Amino acid sequence: MHDYQNGGSVSSTSTTVEQDTPIDITTFNHDAISFDPKTSKYWFYEKSADAFPGQAFGLQVDQILYHTKSQYQDILIFKSSSFGNVLVLNGIIQCTEKDEFAYQELITHVPIMSHPSPKKVLVIGGGDCGVIRELIKHVEDQTVESITMVEIDDMVIKLSTKYLPQMAKYHNHPKLNLIIDDGFKFLRETKLKFDVIITDSSDPEGPAEEFFQVNYFKLLRNALNHHGIVIMQSSENIWLNLKYLKNLIKKCKYVFPNVKFCQCYMPSYTSGQLGLLVATTNDSFNLTKPLRVFDRKKESQLFKYYNQLVHQSSFILPTWAQDYLEIDEESI
Repeated sequence: MHDYQNGGSVSSTSTTVEQDTPIDITTFNHDAISFDPKTSKYWFYEKSADAFPGQAFGLQVDQILYHTKSQYQDILIFKSSSFGNVLVLNGIIQCTEKDEFAYQELITHVPIMSHPSPKKVLVIGGGDCGVIRELIKHVEDQTVESITMVEIDDMVIKLSTKYLPQMAKYHNHPKLNLIIDDGFKFLRETKLKFDVIITDSSDPEGPAEEFFQVNYFKLLRNALNHHGIVIMQSSENIWLNLKYLKNLIKKCKYVFPNVKFCQCYMPSYTSGQLGLLVATTNDSFNLTKPLRVFDRKKESQLFKYYNQLVHQSSFILPTWAQDYLEIDEESI
C-alpha cells in the first residue's frame, strides 16, 4: 500500500465520521489530486509505479467529500463529474457509483451460482459492502442462510454507509455477522467452515500482499466445506502484468486442483478490466458454467451486469493470453 503524507482533513482514529460539508478543494492537499490551470479543473489521477508503470487513470473532481487517514490506510472520497462518488484507498480506486455493480456482481454470483448449495458464505474484506448487497439477493431467495464478513477497517464501512448508501445499505442486515478484525487472524483461528469464501481485498502492495501468497490459499482451503468454492480479485488483468498473473495462478493451483481465471469489464479500473481467480477442491465442478440459472426476467430483476451468458463468457480469453497462461514456464 502507498504511504501518503497528505494534508487536508486527516484524523488519527477510525471511530467516528464527523465531517458533513465538502472540503475546500482549493486548499486541499493530496498526492492524487492536482489542478489543471488550462481548464481550471481539479483532477484525480491513479498512478502506481509498480502495478501499472507508464500509465495513469484520471477523473475530474467536483468535490472532495471526505478525507482521513485511518489506522490502516489513507481514505479519500470525492464526487466526480462523470462517475458519481468515488472511494479511494491509498490512492487506488476501489469503487465508483457508475460502474461498481460490474465487479460486485461478478465476484459474488460466479461462486454462488456455481455451487450446488451455498448456505454459508464468508467475505474477507469488502468494507464498501457491495458484495453483501449482492449476497442478500440470495438470502432473499432462501439459498444463502448466513453471511460472515471480516473487515479490518471499520472506517471504510462507516464512510461507505454515508457516501455510498446504495452499496452499503445492508451493512446491518440480520443475516450478516460483521466482524471487525484482521482476515488472516480470523482464518487462522476460526473453526467454522464455509461453502463459499469471497476475498475482496486491496491490491497486493504492503500488508495486502499476504492475500496473494500460498499460505493464504491454504488458510482459505482449511476454512472451506467439502467441495467449497473460493473467489478472489487477482489485482491484475491480462493487459497489465501477465507474468505476475500466471505466477499467482500457479500459487493457487499448488493448493487447489481446480482453478479458473475470469474477468469483468469496468472503466474505472486500470485498463478497464479486473481479473478474478475462482478455485475449488472439486475436480468435477465446471466453474465456467453456472449450476443454477434464472430465466431472463429474473436476471433483469436481480442483476445489472451478471447473467448466465456473462458467467460463461467472462472465462473466455484472447488467444495470446490463454496460450501464455496455459504454457508451463520454469522461469516463473
